[in-house]
Amino acid sequence: MIRTLRRYEFSAAHVLARSDWSDERNRAVYGKCANPSGHGHNYRFELTLEGAEPPGDAIDAIVRSRVLAELDARFLNREVAAFGRIVPTAENIARHIWDTLCAALAPARLTCVRLIETGNNSVEYFGS
Repeated sequence: MIRTLRRYEFSAAHVLARSDWSDERNRAVYGKCANPSGHGHNYRFELTLEGAEPPGDAIDAIVRSRVLAELDARFLNREVAAFGRIVPTAENIARHIWDTLCAALAPARLTCVRLIETGNNSVEYFGS
């Protein structure tokens, strides 16, 4: 079994807050990340693929058109429809990348999306 790992980067801003919660509850749960003005990250993410894969340049084109074009240089809560409904936590961003790419990368099988938000915070999503 061969696994391929591809790495990408994007920059985006977000605020961690639920619209159905009070400011106090959002601050209690999300701390300073609930600041309504938001804050930004230079995100990195890795895709792990198995099986029959398209060439790397084809994978890159899919990622550019489906993920980077949507997320890079955006305020996620305000500019990305998916995050109008859910809080753009690292976990939810990783899940969104998975959902966006899983079928598009066939016949390769996407096995993991690892999103690195900061030097101390990263998540891995293995699908549902």
